[in-house]
Amino acid sequence: MYQGIRISGFGGQGIISSGVLLAYAGMLDGKEVSFFPSYGAEMRGGTANCSVVISSEEVTTPVVSQPDTVIIMNEPSLAKFEPLVKSGGLMIINESLVKSRPKRQDIKVVLVPCNQIAADLKAPKIANMAALGAFCKHTGALSVEAVAKALPKVFKRAKPEILALNVEALKKGAALN
Repeated sequence: MYQGIRISGFGGQGIISSGVLLAYAGMLDGKEVSFFPSYGAEMRGGTANCSVVISSEEVTTPVVSQPDTVIIMNEPSLAKFEPLVKSGGLMIINESLVKSRPKRQDIKVVLVPCNQIAADLKAPKIANMAALGAFCKHTGALSVEAVAKALPKVFKRAKPEILALNVEALKKGAALN
């Protein structure tokens, strides 16, 4: 099993922390992982993306040039990362903020109202968790339970009620489509 992932959006959307969380969940699940962040010049509000590899075999490079899955959290990321997804790959799109749709017909597209799910939970900062829930469902690379188990390890200072909201957003994202 090999899953190369790119996650992209604005700084402040939890792009980098999503990558850390997936990598940590993979480690807890006994898989080989790598994580490679990339920041825009501005940080919060600027562009951010990261590459994550989750594999049953040794990971030889953290570079994910042709991802199996791309998670798109904002409009500019769609144009930038759509061409990179491998044929037959998966694109998860935050339809709350991304109004355009991919032009490619050779990839699977999953639309997730990430910001709406977070707003419904009264926790706008956890929109990324809905996308990760959809990732778990549609790839099988990790379970929602594995990601939920990694949450307190990655977010050590988070209060239990915030961790519970993150788990709820994961589950809601996984329940769609």
